[in-house]
Amino acid sequence: MKTNEKAIAEKLLQSGAVKLSPAQPFTWASGWKSPIYCDNRKLLSFPYVRDFVKSEMCNVIFEEFGDAAMLAGVATAGIAWGALAADQLKLPYIYVRPKPKEHGLGNQIEGFYEAGQQVVVIEDLISTGKSSLQVVDVLRKAGLEVVGMISIFNYGFDAAVDAFAQAGVPFISLTNYAQLVQIGLEKGIISAEQESLLLDWRKNPAEWGR
Repeated sequence: MKTNEKAIAEKLLQSGAVKLSPAQPFTWASGWKSPIYCDNRKLLSFPYVRDFVKSEMCNVIFEEFGDAAMLAGVATAGIAWGALAADQLKLPYIYVRPKPKEHGLGNQIEGFYEAGQQVVVIEDLISTGKSSLQVVDVLRKAGLEVVGMISIFNYGFDAAVDAFAQAGVPFISLTNYAQLVQIGLEKGIISAEQESLLLDWRKNPAEWGR
């Protein structure tokens, strides 16, 4: 399915959820220097943008994963989007913690589910795919069948494509890094020279800017 990548990218930039700064790069938790920072939580603060993103997400779920029995949000940023989509599609919903609770029942998966159910995972963004696929492992160990993953944004790293292929998990993103850079250039947010810098970053993000 072809999503409305351009419109979603525009919404990310307009809302400030994505910031492009090749001259003054951000530092990720991994230590990587990055000319982009993405925080899709900001989209939740804009009702019309939120509704648009939710509708696009639901269209993908309906058309590509129509047999799914439930949705699973990834904590923390994917929880709200999963709940919004599940509500619109009238599907059961669960979410997955980064690790089991250290008190109470010690749950890592919150909500009611049964082994064998087909589930679509809702993520806010995909970078290398490592943390996203850890959630897939948790769900599979609980007996659930992960039929796919949907994210709002995808950096487009080759490592993620390889990781998802190896895990046997199809994934669809509403928009991606290349589309975002293109919109930034069209709207004069970045120059042609900065476009080259931004595209170079994705080739080797671990070493970029050092």
